[in-house]
Amino acid sequence: MSAVFAQPPTGTVRSWLDDRANEHGDAISHCFLEEKPLTWAMLRAQAADLAGRLSGMGLGKGDSIALMLPNSRQGVLCLFAVLYGGFRAAIINLVAGAEAMGYALSHSDAVVVLVGQDQVDLLDAAAAAHPVKARRICVGADILFPDGAVAAPLCDLLAQDDAVLMYTSGTTGRPKGVLHTHASLLAGGWTTAIAHELSPSDRALCVLPIYHINGLCVTIMAPLVSAGSVMVCAKFSASRFWAICAEQKITWFSVVPTIISHLLHGKKDPDAATCARIRFGRSASSPLAVETQNAFETRFGIPIVETMGLTETAAQILSNPLPPGRRKIGSPGVAYGNEVAILGDDLAPLPPDTEGEIAVRGPNVMREYYKNPEATEATFTPAGWLRTGDLGTMDAEGYVFVTGRLKELIIKGGENIAPREVDEALYAHPDVVEAAAFARPCKSYGERVEAAVKLRDGATVMQNDLIALCQQRLGKFKCPDVVHILDDLPKGPSGKIQRLRLAEMTA
Repeated sequence: MSAVFAQPPTGTVRSWLDDRANEHGDAISHCFLEEKPLTWAMLRAQAADLAGRLSGMGLGKGDSIALMLPNSRQGVLCLFAVLYGGFRAAIINLVAGAEAMGYALSHSDAVVVLVGQDQVDLLDAAAAAHPVKARRICVGADILFPDGAVAAPLCDLLAQDDAVLMYTSGTTGRPKGVLHTHASLLAGGWTTAIAHELSPSDRALCVLPIYHINGLCVTIMAPLVSAGSVMVCAKFSASRFWAICAEQKITWFSVVPTIISHLLHGKKDPDAATCARIRFGRSASSPLAVETQNAFETRFGIPIVETMGLTETAAQILSNPLPPGRRKIGSPGVAYGNEVAILGDDLAPLPPDTEGEIAVRGPNVMREYYKNPEATEATFTPAGWLRTGDLGTMDAEGYVFVTGRLKELIIKGGENIAPREVDEALYAHPDVVEAAAFARPCKSYGERVEAAVKLRDGATVMQNDLIALCQQRLGKFKCPDVVHILDDLPKGPSGKIQRLRLAEMTA
């Protein structure tokens, strides 16, 4: 392990960007499909200039600046400018809906919002749904600061100062604002860097939105820590994915299981040189079906490293080792840079192979839920463990196996059924591209099992065929009573299927 990776990062995003610009100034830091690349020196100079002008508007240390920007050159510049200036970056999920966006803009105490030209209508809708007092600065080819705005000196900055405020999906109520410091944000990039042995020669492919914690920490913060580079795409394109990997000399990529499934069912293959150069693909945000992972690796010859992370932990808490290390298919791996335990009802760690709640503590864990002390207290145990809400077991070698989510368990006749079991049975059929099981209220059993799938183009499989497959693999009790065949399944910004919306959609 490189000495720089031996301990969690110290300092701030500003100090790390300064170091990268001073030590690797001419090296490319970020590439874009239709925009000029950035070097570390260019990124530092432009981020510092923007930060100074924001300071010149009267903004002070820790003031919230909201970002409503897509993956783009300006999106990267504005993110680093806010962090470099010592302001709090309130990162707004652009697909969350007007009410949720308006709530985040208001709750974050944003005094300024940097909004892309194509996102102005989203901001208008958010402001109509919820009072938004933030001053607008429009970001296009140029950033339209108020006339007369001049740069001012930047504040001193410490590792424990506020860095990022990012809102959870809010599937069980109001979104919660997850507050990360410079220390925990950098540690989120560090856990990725040490797990994947990243180096300055690596180039990541970012197809996930950087307004999601995975895109932000895994493919933006990790290259900052490792001095690598990243190709930033506006969004995932199945038809262009392998071509971009070839053109940009990609050595690793971070995606979600739905993207892996779409690539697997696609018609395009990477060329031999690209396959040989890509060290690994990284899967996160939701469990990856065993059949999907095996089929992907067999077809493309690229190892998939399954991982697990949360917004509250600056992304990664678990990862499988890289080959030739032992990957346990079906597990998101072991802890890197933090501690992970399985807690019982008494919130104490359980022995190996005992099911309980997955919990984590370490340098990448958030400070708190912003302005929500009750939720913060409920999430942390007295011993400092952050409760994830996921159920799982840990074997004697430290590998975690996720068995379900507390809020998503299907309780049929008093028996717990993990939706993932049903998902994996459905993914075993070659025509199934996306699958998700969910609970439906039932008078006889309290809840019954249903599922929804998306099929590949030209598929002829019928609902009864899929039910029969599940019954064969799971038995009648766990088998879904209905399998809904949909054109698409609802997803969040990371591509994770939103299971809790399916009952309403299929009513």
